[in-house]
Amino acid sequence: MTNILIVCANQPIAQTIARLIEKIDNWKAAIALSLLEAQQQCEIEVFDIALIGAGITDDEEQELRLSLTKQEAKTKVVKHYGGGSGLLYAEIYQALAKK
Repeated sequence: MTNILIVCANQPIAQTIARLIEKIDNWKAAIALSLLEAQQQCEIEVFDIALIGAGITDDEEQELRLSLTKQEAKTKVVKHYGGGSGLLYAEIYQALAKK
């Protein structure tokens, strides 16, 4: 199972991304609507990928990377640039290939 955390301040967008992720066999999506929620979820669950979406600043992304490093988590942090499902899947597959 590939666990993907969607970190996105826009709930409707996060829910759309989660639905697209859940369409793929063995992919599971979770949503964090803020940096704090993302950090809390990463403390209790292991994620393969943290997908950074709309409304998350570069500083927040860097803070998440730092907290994952401190936890010694192997979570890949990937920026999602929007667009269609093809781009989303490509971003995720590319991150998984780098593991």
